[in-house]
Amino acid sequence: MKLKLVLAVALVALLMVDLGTAEKTMKKHRKRKHRVSTTTPASEVAVAAEAEQDVMNILAEDEKEEEKEKEREEDVRANEIVPAAVPDACAEKYCGAGKVCQVAANGEAECVCIPTCPQEVDPRRKVCSNHNETWGSDCEVYQMRCMCDHGSDMCRGDKYKHVHIEYYGVCREMRECSEDEMADFPRRMRDWLFNVMRDLADREELSPYFLKLEREAETNLTRRWTNAAIWKWCDLDGHPHDRSVSRHELFPIRAPLMALEHCIAPFLNRCDVDDDHMITLKEWGKCLELQEDDLDERCEEVRGEEE
Repeated sequence: MKLKLVLAVALVALLMVDLGTAEKTMKKHRKRKHRVSTTTPASEVAVAAEAEQDVMNILAEDEKEEEKEKEREEDVRANEIVPAAVPDACAEKYCGAGKVCQVAANGEAECVCIPTCPQEVDPRRKVCSNHNETWGSDCEVYQMRCMCDHGSDMCRGDKYKHVHIEYYGVCREMRECSEDEMADFPRRMRDWLFNVMRDLADREELSPYFLKLEREAETNLTRRWTNAAIWKWCDLDGHPHDRSVSRHELFPIRAPLMALEHCIAPFLNRCDVDDDHMITLKEWGKCLELQEDDLDERCEEVRGEEE
């Protein structure tokens, strides 16, 4: 609409110019003695100016109307009732391995055993359990433990309530750990923990509080092994933070060392003195042959500083 009006103004101006030129040509042919004016007559200018003003007035009115239309649209949006977003009940629900979150009929989030595990075709995804059984994937092990915990008919037996992964790959024959090897293993384990902690510190992959423990261990030899033991125990105490480490939570230590250290599994089993499938910091320190007085349960301090 605006473009058409602008073109109309231009057309009127051109017509005025053409009329002025034609008028001058006619006056020359009549050979009038008076001087011919080279300017457009005042009446023609007035007409053109009036036409242009009309167009400008129309354009201004159009702009005002557009502004009013925008205001009406904004008023409609402001008064429109937008349905409130429904919060996801499972958004902050932690269920752990072998479980998934689902919303119950009452709207509450609950953890249930994962119904089906993905079919793995890569043989490297197979795992060996603590019962020396090869499973198709870690998901199947976690799923079975969940089913047994919930009393499902799919549970293979009570012993699977505490089934966990020993290492990745198919089960293989492990060399038996001798008494001499077992006697020396706590020392090697302490050294390994400290070396791992120091390596993570060098790569700047420790949290600020754990880094403080590592720096203290570097300068104070009496704190070297205890700080490393506290770091790893706090690191393993995952969900929930219950101040104890389950056999399942020991997986990050056990699985990668099984191929190199055939004594790791029996060593960790011995750490669970009361055989409740949980290892306290006291049991952890005793297993590593550390003085109980040197061990402080400082995981809450660690998590507090991390937050």
